[in-house]
Parts: sequence; C-alpha cells; structure tokens
Amino acid sequence: MVTLTRNTHAHSPQTQQHQHEATAHGAHSAHGDGTDTPVFDQAFWDDRYRSAHSVWSGRPNAHLISEVTGLTPGSALDIGCGEGADALWLAQQGWTVTAVDLSVVALERAAARAAEADPQAAARITWKHADITEWTPEAGAYDLVSSHYIHVVQERRGELHQRMATAAAPGGILLIVGHHPWDQDTTMPRPRAAGIFYTAEEVAAQLPAQEWTVLTEDARAQETVDHEGRPVTLHDAVLKARRSV
Repeated sequence: MVTLTRNTHAHSPQTQQHQHEATAHGAHSAHGDGTDTPVFDQAFWDDRYRSAHSVWSGRPNAHLISEVTGLTPGSALDIGCGEGADALWLAQQGWTVTAVDLSVVALERAAARAAEADPQAAARITWKHADITEWTPEAGAYDLVSSHYIHVVQERRGELHQRMATAAAPGGILLIVGHHPWDQDTTMPRPRAAGIFYTAEEVAAQLPAQEWTVLTEDARAQETVDHEGRPVTLHDAVLKARRSV
C-alpha cells in the first residue's frame, strides 16, 4: 500500500499542461484536440493515467540530467512528478526528494515503480498529492526546485513560478523547463491559448536580480517527428538560476 502526503486543496481545477517527459522523448501530446482553453484537472489526469500502463517514457528528462549532474545532492522538490522518472533519478544521485503531483493515480504508480526499481533510492522520496496552482511549498526549504513542462494560463504563470522560486534555499537551484512559444508554429499539436508557453527570458525576468544569478537561459532545439511522421524542430525553454540570498 502506498502512503501519500495529501493536500486539502488538491482537487481544485486548474488550467495546466502537465506534459512531463513528453517532448523530450518524442511522445505524443497530451493536449487533446488543441482547444483554446484546455482544463486539466485531477479527474482528467487520473483518467489519463488509468488509460495506459505508461503515459510517459519512464526516462528522466534530458534537461534535468544535463543541468543537475555535478551538483552536490541535497533536498529536491520535483513539481509535477508524473510517473516519477525524474524523482527516482534524483534519488539515485543522492538527493532527498519531495515529488508533487495532482494525480493520485500517477503518484501511486510512481511510488510502486520506484520501490520496485530501486528500494534504497525510493526510500529517499516523499510522494505528495497537491494542486501546484494552490499549494505553497515551504519557503527556503530545497536545494533544488525542478519543474518540467508545467504550463498554466499566463495570468497565473508568474504566481506559480514565484512559488517555485520561494521554495529554493539560499544557494539553491531553480530549474524550470517548458515548451517554447515557437512550438505553436509547428505541425506538432499544441494548445492555442495565448501565453500558455513561455521563454526562459520571461521566467528570468520574474526573478529579482539581487537575489538570483541566472546560469542557463536557453531555447534548446530538438529534432523529432509529428504524429504524421513529418520531421519537426521543437524548442524547450530552459531556465536555471541560483538563489544568492
């Protein structure tokens, strides 16, 4: 039986793209029919995870590996952990991980698979059920705060990223990865809601310069194919920053 730390606000609806690991490995999009106002609440994600044995690749995100390898392990917050590949990889590198997701189905799957794959690493992971658009993590508590492919409407994005930033300890790292707005001009299905994607520069601009040093501010290209097998170049916004105070 998997025990989850639960949050009383976790059932709040949210407009969110939780496409963990998807574009990094060329997986199919979770956007449905590409409507202008996609609403991905807990019921949506629980149903999505129940619909398949594995929704994502089972591999940690490439940007996580490239940006975190070499850091001294400490406490990590994995926001939108999905089926747990990033959380498990972090724990295997020596991090003590709090892995947060809106879907109970995803969390139970993640915990079970981590325990089966590497019991010693799994023991360093706490699985938490919460709606990240409502839940506020403990301030200054984490040496690494990592979020991959979490997208909310533009009006709530700054608030969400500020919550993530506040959770980083002095000297800690903030890593935010998302789909770049350029992706909406490709043949890969993407939601058309204005402002749902962002650039690394936009995220960096939200961080007070006196508190943060930007280490990575990039639009990283990757070659893949769309659902019709046509070649397409996608871009990820990658922001990595260190908190100084």
